[in-house]
Amino acid sequence: MARQAALTPLRSAHQPSASSQSRAPGKAAAGLRRDLDAIFNAAIMDQGQWGVVVQSLDRGERLYDRNSRKLMVPASNMKIVTLAAAAQAMGWDARFTTTVETAAPVQDGALRGDLYVRGGGDPTINTRNGRGEAVFNDWAAALGAAGIRRIEGRIIGDDNLFDDENLGAGWAWDYLQYGYAAPIGALQYNEDVAILMVTPGAATGVPAIVRLPTGTGLSVANKALTAAAGTPETIDYRRFLDRPVLEVTGAVPLPPLEPVPAGTSVRTAGRDVAVVNPTVYFVQTLKDGLIARGIEVGGEAVDIDDVAAPAAAADRREIIRTESPPLREIAAVMMKVSQNLYADTLLKALGVTASGSGTVAAGREAVLSALRAWKIDERALVMADGSGLSRYNYVTAELITALLERMHADPKHREAFAATLPVAGKDGTVATRMRRSRAEGNARVKTGSISNMRALSGYVRTRDGETLAFSILANDFTIPAATVNWIADLAVEVLANFTRHP
Repeated sequence: MARQAALTPLRSAHQPSASSQSRAPGKAAAGLRRDLDAIFNAAIMDQGQWGVVVQSLDRGERLYDRNSRKLMVPASNMKIVTLAAAAQAMGWDARFTTTVETAAPVQDGALRGDLYVRGGGDPTINTRNGRGEAVFNDWAAALGAAGIRRIEGRIIGDDNLFDDENLGAGWAWDYLQYGYAAPIGALQYNEDVAILMVTPGAATGVPAIVRLPTGTGLSVANKALTAAAGTPETIDYRRFLDRPVLEVTGAVPLPPLEPVPAGTSVRTAGRDVAVVNPTVYFVQTLKDGLIARGIEVGGEAVDIDDVAAPAAAADRREIIRTESPPLREIAAVMMKVSQNLYADTLLKALGVTASGSGTVAAGREAVLSALRAWKIDERALVMADGSGLSRYNYVTAELITALLERMHADPKHREAFAATLPVAGKDGTVATRMRRSRAEGNARVKTGSISNMRALSGYVRTRDGETLAFSILANDFTIPAATVNWIADLAVEVLANFTRHP
């Protein structure tokens, strides 16, 4: 703590001065510092870096500080930054709107032209809780109520609320095929993820059967084989950089009987695959869904950018309007399961709210504006995306803690923000962590995880009921990530056990 007096901490408006933070808070706090030093000084992390802050929210007291102002890659702890700024600017009851529109007449049960779907960025039209199915059911019913049984034109996706930069800066090329790196758009279906299904062929050694839904923008190069019954399933896939081709490799085993008799259930390997163009995926899925619900569609499903002369938005009339669940529900999914697409959507939506521009740059400027309003030093943030997937992101543990403190201090944010965080030993990304300790059911935390980087930040109550905010960032390690998680969890358990009255 002797070094703390030489620092100039980041401070929110309600945070105490550096001098009051640096005074020795007592024997119990000194013991806590010794315990945490013993954890973070472990020789196994000598080649790595820790950035740690522990702040008492009840006393306004800095209890622990380690590299608090060092810029570090936060991974999904970036979602704390994104959500804090979005909640402040948009409010917890904000919703995303999607409209179905047309400029064509309806005659004799037919829409004599194109149907437009104008996206507002709603990330929740997906398979979670069957919402996507329910939305398409409602749309088919509403079209029927409008007298439309047949669409003679195209289904056109209007995604112009956001720009077309749908991949984040600094996203690694070798994970662009995975669902957690799905592209961002103003129209999004099933979190812009399709399910690749691989089933065995008729006999060992023959090609496996590969299926990918329409609208993904990907063609499949099938190199997967059928393996003998009882052997491991080893299906893998990669996306080529120079062309939209998904190469599927590995093997899927036969069921116990071989060859496979007709009607026998077979093992299936399912994988999440990020689509190429979210807008095309949305409108193609909608077209297929309308046909399945008895509405004929004569034209193609297309992105508005590929239409030579689309009808202007002002010339279309609205047929259907659908609103997403409120931000508080969207944020709970985003934080508890660490859903990247939700966070990156929020960043662009924040740009729209602040300046009318659905870009990462506009969203980032809105975040920096919020930091300035909160008197938090914006130099502690380098922001490339909203999710933390980018390795171009940098934050300090002090900035994360200051945001946690700000959310806790504001009555309009305190409960709503805390409710989004995973609860140790109970749910989300920490459902199996910190069990059988005082942190279980107590600590509310956000995890972060990319290669050679882990993070754990949030709130915990001590044995005295004192509320602490903390941020633990680990970078540049080569030891097993599970070991780093264990060290961070141990530190949180120490905080949960802390008492000023031993």
